Amino acid sequence: QVQLVESGGGLVQPGGSLRLSCVASSVIFGYYTMAWYRQAPGKQRELVAQVTTGGSTGYGDSVKGRFTVSRDNVKNTIYLEMNRLEPEDTAVYFCNAREAIIPFRNYWGQGTQVTVSS
Repeated sequence: QVQLVESGGGLVQPGGSLRLSCVASSVIFGYYTMAWYRQAPGKQRELVAQVTTGGSTGYGDSVKGRFTVSRDNVKNTIYLEMNRLEPEDTAVYFCNAREAIIPFRNYWGQGTQVTVSS
């Protein structure tokens, strides 16, 4: 049973920082592109950041320069360092694992709430 467990969400003031973590179990972690998505109330889920099996990273336009994604293949964990948070960053953040080889399996975590408010 593949599990992705996110942690690190919470309430933070505008301009503050948070660090999210996602631990993957029961997967060969190195075979997966890992990503963070988010979904705000009434909006579609959107890609925030991803890191490939080779370590290449990509970011959504709204978070470039503020967020940093990284992975630790020994700990089967990815991280999302979020700085200069804005109220518009308020959302549920989901961890995603997408297999880079056939059969290209795809898994989601349960999500962690991030609220940016004064």
